[in-house]
Amino acid sequence: MLEIRPVCENCKKDLPNTSSEAMICSFECTFCKDCVDTILHNVCPNCGGGFEKRPTRPVNCLTGNCTEKYPVSTKIVYKPIVKDKFKQVLDFFIDIAPRKR
Repeated sequence: MLEIRPVCENCKKDLPNTSSEAMICSFECTFCKDCVDTILHNVCPNCGGGFEKRPTRPVNCLTGNCTEKYPVSTKIVYKPIVKDKFKQVLDFFIDIAPRKR
């Protein structure tokens, strides 16, 4: 089950459960759309994977699978990009389609 992390790992922008700006990789590294588009260029600095829009956990408990029963994370993961280190990752993956990395 996704943690639904509350902030961008790079800029600490708030990304609540209802945010349409939250992007995640397959390891659930969480970044805002602006960082993904303008800094990361769809390359996760942690794993090299691509990003997809993070789903929203339902708040309606009709099915029992909702934020009341499965709360979203409050754990802050803040690891701002180290540009020199990330440049190596970006240069390696930038021309490889995310599904082929």
